[in-house]
Amino acid sequence: MAVTITQVTSKSDLRKFIMFPFSLYKGNDCWVPPLLFDEYNTLRKDKNPAFENAEAEYWLAWKDGKIVGRIAGIIVYKAIEKWGHKNARFGWVDFIDDREVSQALFNTVEAWARSKGMEGIQGPMGFTDLDKEGMLVEGFNELGTLPMIYNHPYYKDHLEALGYVKDVDWLEFEVKAPKEIPEKVRRVNELILKRSNLHLAQAKSAREVSKKYAHQIFDIIDEAYAHLYGTVPLSKKQVDAYIKQYLGFINLRYTKIIVDESDRVVGFGIAMPSLSRALQKAQGRLFPFGWIHILKALQHPKIVDLYLVGVRKEYVGRGLNALLMAEITKNAIEDGVEKAETAGELETNTAVISMWDAYEKRQHKRRRAYIKKLV
Repeated sequence: MAVTITQVTSKSDLRKFIMFPFSLYKGNDCWVPPLLFDEYNTLRKDKNPAFENAEAEYWLAWKDGKIVGRIAGIIVYKAIEKWGHKNARFGWVDFIDDREVSQALFNTVEAWARSKGMEGIQGPMGFTDLDKEGMLVEGFNELGTLPMIYNHPYYKDHLEALGYVKDVDWLEFEVKAPKEIPEKVRRVNELILKRSNLHLAQAKSAREVSKKYAHQIFDIIDEAYAHLYGTVPLSKKQVDAYIKQYLGFINLRYTKIIVDESDRVVGFGIAMPSLSRALQKAQGRLFPFGWIHILKALQHPKIVDLYLVGVRKEYVGRGLNALLMAEITKNAIEDGVEKAETAGELETNTAVISMWDAYEKRQHKRRRAYIKKLV
């Protein structure tokens, strides 16, 4: 039977859109389900503040009466204004290994982008750089992580057959926890803080971090990440939404904030105990019993996921990135953590990638943003 494409127009359709990967990856030991409330909050137009400056549509592919694929088309007007390219984005793309299905999905999103006056399309990307981005092209036998996309190996071949080419790659590393932080490193870090009149913030709760430091952290994200691929400035409503959605869950042992004498944040590093296996058991749901698996993962981590690190421009090159990682590593060693997973790091971002030269590591995953000209 021919492939049929339908647009997501109802809550029921959106649920089918969000749940499709659960059947596509059933039995795959590397795929990590998303947190379902995250998906709904991001994709619902009445929930995500990004829609104040963006628009999106979602489609499902059907064959033989079954859902066989999905795709989102996104236009972020702040990105067009910032980067000067009239590119739409595709994201939330999944499909069975059937060229007819992938072609129908991409033909649909490309036609939509052209109808909006777009001259190109790139992805997979979301509404902001804090959404999942980058198609996995290496590391299919590695366990996925919550903040990153996992996909089947055949996706790459389908996209390239449709005329998509590499725009940029991100690298990911597995970093082995050392047995101890060298004394020399400890002394150097203490000296860095002393010379710069800086110190580590001593927050007592995630709520205190959210109240005192969260908005400053997002100021640094906007500043430090501004030159990175696909980034857009965040509105106050977007920042408030991210704080409400995520910062209440941070683990203080793996969240390090450096402040100056006036308690102004100058740098931060955020890591979290890996939730990969817990989410597989919970199937993306917190209730009724998913929270139990997640709580256990938070309390007894063997792996931590490194999420974000950022330093204000005036402090770049002073060793604060390495200091933040050393402080997180110190607590990881105390907790018996065996290794860490980095988030995607642009292959051209040598300043961040070089941080891992002091650790035993392996580059085990690679993901890619693709682009196609539409005119």
